[in-house]
Amino acid sequence: MKKAICPGSFDPVTLGHIDIIERAAEIFDEVIVLVMSNGSKKASLFTVQERMELIERSIDLPNVKIDTYDGLLVDYAKKNDAVAIVKGLRAGSDFEYEFEQALINKSLYPKAETLFLPARGDNMFLSSSMVKEVCMLGGDIGPYVPKTIAQDIYKRCKGDK
Repeated sequence: MKKAICPGSFDPVTLGHIDIIERAAEIFDEVIVLVMSNGSKKASLFTVQERMELIERSIDLPNVKIDTYDGLLVDYAKKNDAVAIVKGLRAGSDFEYEFEQALINKSLYPKAETLFLPARGDNMFLSSSMVKEVCMLGGDIGPYVPKTIAQDIYKRCKGDK
């Protein structure tokens, strides 16, 4: 069984994330969407558990699992016998950072390959940060997030728990 990991903070999950996850699910027997906390990013809009729940409500594929981990990605990959780490790329600036990460991950865990999937054209600009900013300023995030979770994001942007 070929397992892949799609890691990210997913705060919140966007249609760009969903596209990458669904495409990975067509390639691999099992895809683990790994929700990780990212200390270099600003305060999270949703807790890790809430992000996992939002992803669960956004994806209904039998070979996609959702998990969380608060350590090195490669340690999780080793424990789960993953053969690939799948990353979505939006622009050239993404590539430089992700390529550095791929090289470090490969040196720490040679068994796993990093695969880069380019974002579709309509998702090239899409990021969780952009969705949060649009939402906080009262804009329409409907075109950027799964319909099943849009209201949750709107409520959180208004300060509702």
